[in-house]
Amino acid sequence: MNSHTSITGLVLAGGQGRRVGHRDKGLIEWQGQALIAHVCERFRPQVDELIISCNRNHDHYRHYADQLISDTQNNSRGPLAGLEAAIPVVHSPLLAIVPCDIPMLDQNLVKRLKTALLQPADDPVDVSYAHDGERDQYLCVLMRRECLHSVKEYLRDGGRSVRDWYTQQRTAAVDFSNCTASFHNINTLN
Repeated sequence: MNSHTSITGLVLAGGQGRRVGHRDKGLIEWQGQALIAHVCERFRPQVDELIISCNRNHDHYRHYADQLISDTQNNSRGPLAGLEAAIPVVHSPLLAIVPCDIPMLDQNLVKRLKTALLQPADDPVDVSYAHDGERDQYLCVLMRRECLHSVKEYLRDGGRSVRDWYTQQRTAAVDFSNCTASFHNINTLN
């Protein structure tokens, strides 16, 4: 895999919005624009194709993406349900994923994650995710497409945690402590 390998970007916007009064979080306004607008403005230049995983308000999201997907089942299975829905539509070797609620997304996120993913040629990793200096940011991630195949089985067996699913992969945390604000998420209406 070379440094010019194509990358599909996936924005996760399919959550139930429990902490924001069940509103569609990606459509909440922040500094005069919907959160999804901020995220896509920073994410789209980093990827070759942009997909949004959303379960409602498709007409609003369609403007920002090359393609929309929705969860394949109607039970709340969290972010991994968005990954499962992406399996049939991701054709590039790499998949970059971000949530819809981090409007100050680092504009070099994918580049830095890709360096970590491709660098250890003798001991390659399948998933590289951001660490902001305090916490792992499991939904700011770059992974090899092959990883997606294990999502269905993991969900079928009752798994729901992204962190636990990562234990089945070869992973690397990438230090983003120099830009912690990039991971500030809008999780409340206050």
